[in-house]
Order: sequence, then structure tokens, then C-alpha cells
Amino acid sequence: MLADCPIHAALPATDLQRARRFYTQTLGLTPESEGPDGLFFRCGTTRFLVYPSGGAASGAHTQMTWNTPDIEAAVAELQGRGVVFEEYDTPQVKTVNGVATLGQSKGAWFKDSEGNMLALGQFD
Repeated sequence: MLADCPIHAALPATDLQRARRFYTQTLGLTPESEGPDGLFFRCGTTRFLVYPSGGAASGAHTQMTWNTPDIEAAVAELQGRGVVFEEYDTPQVKTVNGVATLGQSKGAWFKDSEGNMLALGQFD
């Protein structure tokens, strides 16, 4: 049953207006719909919800990833919009200019205005 149901990510926001500014002005997204449950954004054929929450995001793990065909270009564009990417230097993950090579894939991570950990991925 669930295999046939679409899914969406849900990201908490302690300040929905601040989150709206981040997603619209910084990331350049347009809300698809808006209601008491929050803001839905569509990206490609999927969508995600940013909802008002009294709890804080942990930011300790990736909560959502955009798949991109050119991660370096996407990182550069977002950096130009003020997004700050996480830098890692561990035995498992080493970033160079915000981008990590993980086998044949690449990843880059950043936090939204609410502390949610978001990512870009290039999966070859």
C-alpha cells in the first residue's frame, strides 16, 4: 500500500516568516500552497513542507537532499545567494569548497534559517 503513496519531507520552523524569507529569497523557491499547517514548496515532481513548530531542529543529520546534475554549479549559485556550506574533514567525509566526493557521488550540506540540515547530492 505505502509503496504507491507519494511522500514529502516535513521541516520544522520555530519562525515561519523567517523560514519563508530563507526559502523564497535565499533559495529562490516559491510556495506552492500555504495554510495553517505551513508552506508547501514544489521542487521537480516532489514537494516539502515547512511547518510551524515549537521544537527546534537538531541539525545533526541530513533531513532533505536536492538531487542536482552539477553540484559545483549549484553550490556556487547558492553561495552567491548567501548560503554557507558546512565544511568537514573527517576520515569518512572531506569537503573541498563545500563539496565532498563520496565514491562516485558528491554531497554538500547547509543549514536553513531554522537549523535544519539540508543537502545537495550528485549521484552518478
